[in-house]
Amino acid sequence: MSSRADTDDGRISARQRMLDAAVKRIASEGIDDVRIARIAMDAGVSPALVHYHFESREALLAEALEHSYERAGDARIAGLDDDAPAAYRLRVMIDQCLPLPGALRDDWLLWAELWLRASRHPELRETAARLYARMREWFSEVIADGIAKGEFTPCDTGRVADRLIALIDGCGIRTLMGDPAMPVQRARVEIWAAVASDLGVPEDAAEPTLPAD
Repeated sequence: MSSRADTDDGRISARQRMLDAAVKRIASEGIDDVRIARIAMDAGVSPALVHYHFESREALLAEALEHSYERAGDARIAGLDDDAPAAYRLRVMIDQCLPLPGALRDDWLLWAELWLRASRHPELRETAARLYARMREWFSEVIADGIAKGEFTPCDTGRVADRLIALIDGCGIRTLMGDPAMPVQRARVEIWAAVASDLGVPEDAAEPTLPAD
């Protein structure tokens, strides 16, 4: 059982630690092999407390995904200047959605678990749809802002956002698997090249520096 209504600072802290531990364990071991006892040990809590908050593996995965998405979202927002050119902001956003080493790669491994798990467990499909909807809205807002400022050619922002997400998913999974034909540098170039034509901007528009490994 999970609850977002906890108000006691100690319980919130424990929940945060459990979710942080769950993200790392699921990323390294997979949801089917992860052990509640290990999550509890990593978080410094009892296994009973983990079971209390997460009544099933599906619930644990859903909560861990929500947690990792919120954490990544905070980093994305912190790293973007609303006054920067829309093309620059969009390219930074693409980079932050690729499986770069570290926390972003862990996030990708959780998404891969979600794709497989949701295909077999209908209770996870709502989580998947909600997270994709939020990502679509995030991209759509920046595309709409670029259109309003005259930086992008008018287009159907939702369709372009959906196409962008599909490109990120397709190229990103090949990068995650270590496909030598799709390293992260090529993934970011190919994704942007495909979307740039929809937006009416050159492929070399406002390229950000890729974060170091």
